[in-house]
Amino acid sequence: AAMATALPPTPAGGSRSASRAAESPLSPARLSRLQEKEELRQLNDRLAAYIERVRALEADKSVLQQRLSEHQAGSDREMGCLRLRYETELADARRALDDIAIERATLQVELGKIGEEHRQLHVRNSKKESDLNVAQARVRDLDAQLNAKEADLATALNENRTLENELRELKDQVLSLNLSLEDTKKHLHSEMLRRVDLENHMKTLQEEMTFQKRLHEDELKETKRVHESRIAEVESGRQREFESKLSDALQGLRKQHEEQIQGYKEEMERTFSAKVENAQLTAARNCEFANAAREELMETQKRVDTLISQVNQYQSQNVALESKIKELQNLLDYDRDLHRRRMAEKEQEMAQAQKQAQAQLEEYEQLLDVKLALDLEINAYRKMLEGEEQRLKLSPSPSSHGTATQAASQGRRYLHGKKRKIKETKKRERSAALKTIQHVSATGNISIEEIDADGKFVRLKNHSNEDQSLHGWVLRRRIGSVADVNYKFPSRFTLQAGQEVTIWGAAAGVSPGPSDLVWRSQKSWGTGDNIGVTLITDDGEELAERKIVIVPREEDSEQDDDYEEITGSEAEFASQTKRRRKKKCCLVS
Repeated sequence: AAMATALPPTPAGGSRSASRAAESPLSPARLSRLQEKEELRQLNDRLAAYIERVRALEADKSVLQQRLSEHQAGSDREMGCLRLRYETELADARRALDDIAIERATLQVELGKIGEEHRQLHVRNSKKESDLNVAQARVRDLDAQLNAKEADLATALNENRTLENELRELKDQVLSLNLSLEDTKKHLHSEMLRRVDLENHMKTLQEEMTFQKRLHEDELKETKRVHESRIAEVESGRQREFESKLSDALQGLRKQHEEQIQGYKEEMERTFSAKVENAQLTAARNCEFANAAREELMETQKRVDTLISQVNQYQSQNVALESKIKELQNLLDYDRDLHRRRMAEKEQEMAQAQKQAQAQLEEYEQLLDVKLALDLEINAYRKMLEGEEQRLKLSPSPSSHGTATQAASQGRRYLHGKKRKIKETKKRERSAALKTIQHVSATGNISIEEIDADGKFVRLKNHSNEDQSLHGWVLRRRIGSVADVNYKFPSRFTLQAGQEVTIWGAAAGVSPGPSDLVWRSQKSWGTGDNIGVTLITDDGEELAERKIVIVPREEDSEQDDDYEEITGSEAEFASQTKRRRKKKCCLVS
């Protein structure tokens, strides 16, 4: 402005010099003045152009300053909005991180509770197992008592059979004696009938004799009367002769009749006495036989009664023992069902607890992945904020450095855990470079189902529908060039139909049970590249065999299903390993 005010008098001086030059155009002073005037005019033109340029530049500067102020105001507004948004997002991320920390603490508390519950369940399970072992020992004692009672019952039944046989023989003898007695009775009855017949015959003979006597007396009287009539008619001289003859004839007839009657009587008496004596002798013999048979029958009856009482006593004892066996069997079945139910409940509880723990671990891993992703995003936002603060020359927040350090330390811990998992994965991949070949053979109902690769146990199974006694059977173990070792089964051990038995090493820490046996003299079944176990019967016959051979895996045999089998857990482990590798690559990048 000062320059603009100083410039106007310059044209006036120039006009005066021009007038002076007009007055004296030829003087050198005028020429110099004209030259100076021309130079000043050029300088003034240049100055005016410069001033116009400066004014235009000042106008542009003011416009640019206004634009700059507007742009700065807009950028300040945008930075304020961006800052507010970043601060809100950072606050939300911090709140989410706090929520995750709270959830992690709650999950850790729940995990501790679950661990305590698992420990309590394990303690209860161990108590139940000890109770089960006590119950099994009690069952074994009851089985031994039952076997003893069964042996006593078998001996009693054998004695009962022998006594029944003797009773049957005695009954047969009694029946034969009864038959002989009946025959004797019939014979006696027939003899008595004959005696009665003889007595009746004798009575009839006596009656006939009396009748004949009466008849003879009547005839004698008639003859006497006739003779008396004749004597009356005959002369008295002959009467005497006739009377003497008649008396002699009558005496002869009487004597003859008396002799005949006496002979009949003596003959009948002899016959009767002989028959009576025979009958008496037969009756006496029959009575003696009957008395002997009766006495023997009474003794046999007494013996039979004694045997029947003993049989009834044995039967009552047998019924009591059978009822006791049934009660014990019912109690054992109830205890087994109760134990099975409790074990199933415990297994379900343990499986549920394991599932819950697995789900919580998976949720914790997911939360940890989300936390790591949030930490990475927070670190990225923090780096962007720090870059903006450095560009805008703002003071950085003091909490950002501590949070970044904490996130970096957590990221390093996570990376360290991932590295450890990857090392385990590499170790498994190195172990996967070997393959296991198993040779199995069985010629009977019992087979060797499994041999533990770590040498903890060997498992057998009975595929038949009948129980198999393993008394005197042997399991022979062969490992490479090591000497063979034999395991002998207990003397009274029986493998139930369709059941399995596991023979554990002493170092496995398993207590013996119905389906578990412990090899006290060996800590384990051993490990190696060539393991073989053979089941040998008490006759020396090799009934089953299983071999495990570990050989290096060939590259072209990785696709062979006969030698390599990938289970679901291995596939899941491989996929988890791939995901963890991807996560590690993302974290490292």
